[in-house]
Amino acid sequence: MELFGIWVTAFLTLCIYSFLYRDNPFYRFAEHLFIGVSVGYGIVLSIHQGFIPFAWDPFWAAVKPFWPGIPREAGWMGLLKLIPIAMGLLFFGGLSPRHTWLIRYPSAILVGFGSGISIPLMLQTFIFEQTRGTIEPFAAINAGTLSPWGIVEAVLMVVGVVCTLTYFFFSVEHRGPINWLSKVGIGFLMIGFGSAFGNTVMGRVALLIQRVDFLLNDWLGTIF
Repeated sequence: MELFGIWVTAFLTLCIYSFLYRDNPFYRFAEHLFIGVSVGYGIVLSIHQGFIPFAWDPFWAAVKPFWPGIPREAGWMGLLKLIPIAMGLLFFGGLSPRHTWLIRYPSAILVGFGSGISIPLMLQTFIFEQTRGTIEPFAAINAGTLSPWGIVEAVLMVVGVVCTLTYFFFSVEHRGPINWLSKVGIGFLMIGFGSAFGNTVMGRVALLIQRVDFLLNDWLGTIF
């Protein structure tokens, strides 16, 4: 079975790479198989990790106290669990053109709840922490614990931050010193985008190397 799995993996890998020549039935077969398996796995995962623990089990736990012969002391509070379950079921209103408007209510709750959680986190991560990271090296300079090259890095970081923010400052026309600062900010942006793109290319090349290593050693190694 291990040998069979290696051959199946090699076949699907070659099917995907056959797109480098042109679109063909082998590539479409591998693509459709990958999408189908991913969707099926996602559905099963959503049922077992989402629907069952957060909807099915709480629903039966809420209605079980109202069965005949079972005390109802704690049953009424359990019914509160049915409210989020009902709101979640409204998402299925999109399956019917006449009831699509029902999606507005759970969507509004989801967006409002998500915004309330994400906005403070975004402020903490991308504003407060970035500001602290920009200013913190100068505290080390005052303490005399920063090396000369560290001082250059701290100053360069401040210059980059100020110039980049100046480029996105559109309340004042970019003329004179503002224009020069914004051009320096463009340079810093290009360096940042270039490094991010280079990192992406390196990641893709690493994946290619891993696949080629598999084909040469694991697959062809079973033949020769």
